[in-house]
Amino acid sequence: MATSHPAPWPDALAGTPAIAVIDQAIARKRLSHSLLLTGCDHVALEQVALGIADRLLNVPGSSANFRPEQHPDCFFLRPAGKMRQISADATRALIGKVQVSATVAPRKVALLHEADRMNLAASNIFLKTLEEPPANTTLLLLTTRPYALLPTIRSRVLHFRFPFAAAPVAADGWNAWITDYRAWIEKLSAGVGEKKAVADSLFGVYGLTARFGTVLEAATAEEWKRQKASLPPELEEDEQVAIETGIANGLRLRLFAEIAAATRAHAWPRLQGGDEASRRALIATIERLEHAVGLLRVNLNELAVLEHFLLSSLRVWSRR
Repeated sequence: MATSHPAPWPDALAGTPAIAVIDQAIARKRLSHSLLLTGCDHVALEQVALGIADRLLNVPGSSANFRPEQHPDCFFLRPAGKMRQISADATRALIGKVQVSATVAPRKVALLHEADRMNLAASNIFLKTLEEPPANTTLLLLTTRPYALLPTIRSRVLHFRFPFAAAPVAADGWNAWITDYRAWIEKLSAGVGEKKAVADSLFGVYGLTARFGTVLEAATAEEWKRQKASLPPELEEDEQVAIETGIANGLRLRLFAEIAAATRAHAWPRLQGGDEASRRALIATIERLEHAVGLLRVNLNELAVLEHFLLSSLRVWSRR
């Protein structure tokens, strides 16, 4: 599909120093051959990477313009299979593609989605490419877990971190869920010493947990439908499975980030003026939420994580 304007940067990044540096380097043709793009949201990192690719590929010297997703000189490496690993064979295939001369643009671009998912063999193969990068090629590594990469890979790429909040999740039922979560934690703050209050809060835990699963499933299906339309048609089934799993993992982290934001918004004024017992309970609740997000990052089931967090919060407040 032809394009005449550069892909827009994410709204939260437009005009930031990192984007200004990238724009200036591209304009001066001084952009590094290998960039590591890191941050808290993979969807936003992908937007940044596609914006870079668009500005490198669709230039006056190109014989045709395409969106990066369909550009013949833009290549993608993604995790595959249920284990969501980037294999040595897939890495070799990508390297073979970027070794060939560009088709319509003056250069080539390769996006490595979730680069931390490269297994050790793939990492070592890719490391050799970084040591002797192909001519007229830009490699963009995307990851929310940069320290899971080999130190030798990190030392050979230029780092850009984008620690910004992702756009709110627009999923059916999510606004109602957050509203009910705020009401639930408000009741906890008011005290749950009586047996009836504890029972009501316990029912609230299981109601919120069940609804969270429904919201996540619907949001994943909708996002997968949107992204699938722009994916290359030659993607293997195991790659599609890995992308859909990655969408679900990214969405659940974004949903938990919004739970964290709602918890902080509830806690902050109370931390300023509440009694000591309330302050301790609020701090403990936030600590448990941070622990829950850590469990998500090691791929524990999101419903088990959410239930654990909510029950932990209930125990904190019922002991107050």
